[in-house]
Amino acid sequence: MIIAAVGVVFATWFNARGLEAIDTVGGEPAIKIGHVALEYSKRDIALREPVTDARERAILLGTGAADSQRNAVLTRHQSAVLDHADITVVLIGNRTSLRIVDIEPRVLTHEPVSDGALAFLSTAGEVDTIELAADLDAPAPRFTTVKDRDVSYFRKKQIDLKWDEPVTLSLSVTGKKAYYEFDFLVTVLAEDRIEKIEVKAPDKGPFRLTGFADSYRSYYDGTPNGDWQPISQDEACARRKLEGC
Repeated sequence: MIIAAVGVVFATWFNARGLEAIDTVGGEPAIKIGHVALEYSKRDIALREPVTDARERAILLGTGAADSQRNAVLTRHQSAVLDHADITVVLIGNRTSLRIVDIEPRVLTHEPVSDGALAFLSTAGEVDTIELAADLDAPAPRFTTVKDRDVSYFRKKQIDLKWDEPVTLSLSVTGKKAYYEFDFLVTVLAEDRIEKIEVKAPDKGPFRLTGFADSYRSYYDGTPNGDWQPISQDEACARRKLEGC
């Protein structure tokens, strides 16, 4: 399926050489990771634990802190998007010819949903993509097309690339029953050899996703300039119908 990928923020462009995320036997990898981005536009997030440290709270609440400082706080508190994550990955061929025979969503961590804090965030490019979907709640997560969720995409199709030829993947990953940390494992056949290549999040750690909790220990509302404003549970309930409302 060919769609347009739009609204991608928090994007990290990876150097084509010396990538820490690549796991190969040696030499140049069969594919290069050109781009990895997680879509946060108009998405709510949850934290594993409330932000109680005075300095960290000041960073979130807006004291001239840089985005890098705010992102560091969110990473320490294992911030995760709620219910589903939209991830864009650009892979680039690095052989005369090769075939991507599988992309596996790998669950690295499976824990109860995050209930430390709920944050309502809203943040104010176009390429052809292959749109795939995976459900981490399934016993064996796999990528399917959006129209046919019962058949693994890579059972029927593979992705052929040539040297410097890119492919853009729009990966929609859902998970409502738990807190997940995950990455992607790409299996590539090139020159009669199988290579396994890991795709990590833009910060080189795992992607994070969590289902909704019944209630949260703290609530925030995002402001247009990126700062956070504490709100009450009643105010949060007015924004979204939660189980605890």
